[in-house]
Amino acid sequence: MESYNSFKVAQQQVMESAKLLNLDQATIELLIYPQREFKFTFPVRMDDGKVKVFHAWRIQYNYARGPAKGGIRFHPEETVDTIRALACWMTWKTAVVDLPLGGGKGGVCCDPKTMSERELEAVSRGYIRAIAPIIGIERDIPAPDVYTNPQTMTWMMDEYETIVNNHQPGILTDKPQQVGGTEGRRDATARGGVINVREACKVYGFDPTKTYAIQGFGNAGQRAALLHQEILGGGKLIAVSDSRAAIFNPDGFDPKELVMHKLKTGTVKNFPGAKEIQHNELLTLDVEILYPAALENAITSQNADNIKAKIISELANGPTTPEADIILNKKGVHVIPDILASAGGVTVSYFEMVQDKYSYFWDEEQVQQRLDKKISKAYHTVQEALREKKIHPRLAAMVVGVARVAEACKLRGWV
Repeated sequence: MESYNSFKVAQQQVMESAKLLNLDQATIELLIYPQREFKFTFPVRMDDGKVKVFHAWRIQYNYARGPAKGGIRFHPEETVDTIRALACWMTWKTAVVDLPLGGGKGGVCCDPKTMSERELEAVSRGYIRAIAPIIGIERDIPAPDVYTNPQTMTWMMDEYETIVNNHQPGILTDKPQQVGGTEGRRDATARGGVINVREACKVYGFDPTKTYAIQGFGNAGQRAALLHQEILGGGKLIAVSDSRAAIFNPDGFDPKELVMHKLKTGTVKNFPGAKEIQHNELLTLDVEILYPAALENAITSQNADNIKAKIISELANGPTTPEADIILNKKGVHVIPDILASAGGVTVSYFEMVQDKYSYFWDEEQVQQRLDKKISKAYHTVQEALREKKIHPRLAAMVVGVARVAEACKLRGWV
């Protein structure tokens, strides 16, 4: 039976990597559980005058390589296991791209779509008041995730600075540039995913200018649509989806017009010349490259056998289950796993931390060049592990990340 508990999936991936690396039992025990977990409740007075109590978490999964790094999610179905899994994946993600950081994640169980801006600000400030004693530029640096954004980060930064009575812009990343954000952060996640595709096409001889499809047309999906053509020199976008619709056009969409339509109407639905298809149909279309950029567990043992893409670049966290991985590998589909494909975001967040620390900021070209170098190097490091151990790409990326974290734990004398 396929497990859809994200944390169990994440633990399974760690166990498989640990076996290949011949890690001892104590090290495995240390790596399959978070080092620190915090659960909070905090009250907020809503617009109707009533007080609502919110449940929230912050998990610092592992900090052997540096302070915990990871996003904050505002989601009505947030669970501790989802946050554990994401904090776990962040640990390997920062290690795969060789950043001096650990992994963390946080979340508030709330529905931002039903809240006013004042309520959102109050929740943001309430959350940061709850976690303020356990974060810090040398301890844990949050960032945005699902339904949070640069504005949320600015409210949180302001609240934190009020509490510590000190200017500390580096306490959160992905802020607007006016308050310590960096150039090149908006499209970093998508850019990293497309750079990985470029390197994969070089290694495996796939044609990046053929068709591609994007599942999930949020920030990362929209930017991937545009960057695919810019970085890879072409390509025909034939299908996209968001929570309200999945659309298809065999002749291709103009990515710029589609992004404008989404920004204007809030959905890809009713885009001129598009045929609506079922959401699950998009994943099995005959395309060269597929970008899953929505939520977890999109590709499972139920649909993996029907996938026709040659390359899957995972911009979402955990979109493929372990069972699906095995099926895709047997079919010869090259999966660029989330901890590598979507590592562009955390890489540029790290650049933002460095710039905040020195109060000296790079231009966009410098940021993009440094990102390209980091991601390209990480892709080829994972390829080496894949060839050496004859394993599928996700396991290869996990092996690289887990080995680096395990080594740091050992050097510290923890195990």
